[in-house]
Amino acid sequence: MALTVSAVILLLVVVVLLIRRSGLKFWHAIACTLLGFYLASSSIAPSIQQVTSNVAGMINGLKL
Repeated sequence: MALTVSAVILLLVVVVLLIRRSGLKFWHAIACTLLGFYLASSSIAPSIQQVTSNVAGMINGLKL
């Protein structure tokens, strides 16, 4: 659960920065959000979650 909330906050910050600094249109952000909702309800959602968890685990394992 903590990973999900952290990922959502991180992605929200990225989208806000892209809208403000890089010229991402608000409608483009809405289209990406809708795509995310449709992906979450698709059959590929478990694979996406597994890849995301694996990448987060690899990042967590890095020693800087």
